[in-house]
Amino acid sequence: MDNKKINNIEELQEIAKKIRRGIIESVYRGKSGHPGGSLSIADIMTVLYFYEMNIDPENPKDENRDRIVLSKGHCAPALYSALANRGFFEVEELKSLRNIESRLQGHPDMKKIPGVDMTTGSLGQGLSAANGMAMAGKLDNKDYRVYCILGDGEIEEGQIWEAAMASSKYKLDNLCVIVDNNNLQIDGTIEEVMSSYPIDEKFKSFGFQVINIDGHNIQEIIDAFDVAKNIKEKPTCVIAKTVKGKGVSFMENQVGWHGKAPNEEQYRQAMQELL
Repeated sequence: MDNKKINNIEELQEIAKKIRRGIIESVYRGKSGHPGGSLSIADIMTVLYFYEMNIDPENPKDENRDRIVLSKGHCAPALYSALANRGFFEVEELKSLRNIESRLQGHPDMKKIPGVDMTTGSLGQGLSAANGMAMAGKLDNKDYRVYCILGDGEIEEGQIWEAAMASSKYKLDNLCVIVDNNNLQIDGTIEEVMSSYPIDEKFKSFGFQVINIDGHNIQEIIDAFDVAKNIKEKPTCVIAKTVKGKGVSFMENQVGWHGKAPNEEQYRQAMQELL
């Protein structure tokens, strides 16, 4: 396994900027996509791919690798940028997002893209798939871990809670759920659309160990994953308080940037801010 763990916080923060630049580059070139929720998980993706996960870009199907399920699959630009910067494919390929000839489509495809562990995009289904991976690891006596990223709007889906019951019933302590709590979804705030608050109490009631963090604080993210690895007999849920559009001033906390691409002027401003 090529687990090149980067321990330096400042270096990880610089990588997060690179991932954010990749998000903006790809959405701009593709003239469509979902920048807001991709930017909000950039720091989490940085820690997962450059500190936490046991993975190897040269052997993306290694049976002993850690797995990640991006359940909110429309935020594929964040996943693609993390994979490219980690070495699964060339960063230049990010410019092909949503091109009809490209393998980097609007939602991740595990059959075409190295490093993608689950094809996602139909919201609410990722935790069920992650459960299956975690259960398989238990049955095969493997020590890999499974990470599943959910949106705070996505958890309005009933299947998430059915899956959460199963996570707890089967004591999947090799499973870590991360909720991207940026408080915005496609039509407005979480409270306006269909409030899932208090998220932490809900996951606790479903039998999870819950950790609340600032989803943009690299050290807090690292510490949360370190704690999760030592939790036994139950799954962990990390609730990451984030800012939708984080890192680009005019996108931050603006629901309109859920699913649209910047124009040339906005693109140049965003890239300048992310230097």
